[in-house]
Amino acid sequence: MVRRTDVTGADGIRLAAWEFADPPKCAPGGPPPAQGPRPGGSGGDGEGANVAEARHGAGERDAGSGPGSPKGVLLLHGLMGRAAHWAGTARWLSGRYRAVALDQRGHGRSDSPVHLEDPYAREAFVEDAEAAVEQLGLAPLAVVGHSMGALTAWQLAAKRPDLVSALVISDMKASALGARSQLEWRQWFDSWPVPFATLADVRKWFGEEDPSLERPAPSRGDFFAEVMTEGEAGWEPVFSRRQMLAVREAWVHDAHWDELARVVCPTLVVRGIDGELGRAEAQEMVRVLPRGIYAEVPDAGHLLHLERPADWRRVVEPFLHAAHPAVS
Repeated sequence: MVRRTDVTGADGIRLAAWEFADPPKCAPGGPPPAQGPRPGGSGGDGEGANVAEARHGAGERDAGSGPGSPKGVLLLHGLMGRAAHWAGTARWLSGRYRAVALDQRGHGRSDSPVHLEDPYAREAFVEDAEAAVEQLGLAPLAVVGHSMGALTAWQLAAKRPDLVSALVISDMKASALGARSQLEWRQWFDSWPVPFATLADVRKWFGEEDPSLERPAPSRGDFFAEVMTEGEAGWEPVFSRRQMLAVREAWVHDAHWDELARVVCPTLVVRGIDGELGRAEAQEMVRVLPRGIYAEVPDAGHLLHLERPADWRRVVEPFLHAAHPAVS
């Protein structure tokens, strides 16, 4: 079961947080859990999750955070992603931890900021995560971030070491990507043959036909099927590609080594062998981190937690058990 709780982020933006847990037990003849659309709203999470859409406010939570309560884990998705992409990871985490995935601003069911001078500044994403942790009573917690979400995670850990006791960085570089990278992304967005007639077409194009692919990647097709919505003309992304470029603009021109060096908690840097983070840079990140640990997931690319979920778990779970014991 997945339960949604709305929290208030930076600038008052409404953010959707999704807590993964076993379904509550009903008394004989009692009402079933509230049902609603799946988080992110397009293609489902691929695993038949029930979603309670009670729209709880953060102050209405009934889960405690005192002694004996499960410790928290916050999951932060990457660019264009959504909380439901963490469904598989969150389910095994929820056996020991209070696992919460956040739709970051402009993604999933969270709002897109409007009429702000710099709505996608890096600081705004960090403040959003900070607000979610505090409003949901998750601290001290572990933060698991993928790609853009990993950058948010280590910036939060550097800013608020009192909140974060363990950190997992999944396939995100600390070096600046540069202007050329942003141009390549703009051209890639322009190449999308939208709208797609069916979700099968979405999966086929992103998983097989996209010219940027070196080889077929079915999990990539599934990733993009999860962030499409059906309109009159066909299937299109739930997000604005222009907004995604604006989000990306906030980090591609800057390096983030100094913030990495300020992360004092145990930190696992994990990469897919064929991902975007190279081995040399990953190992340098581990060297810069005061308490860094390095790991690789074989036969995986950028979406390693989706491509090789069993290997991902074998790498991440022991680290969390050691660095962030499950019970307060």
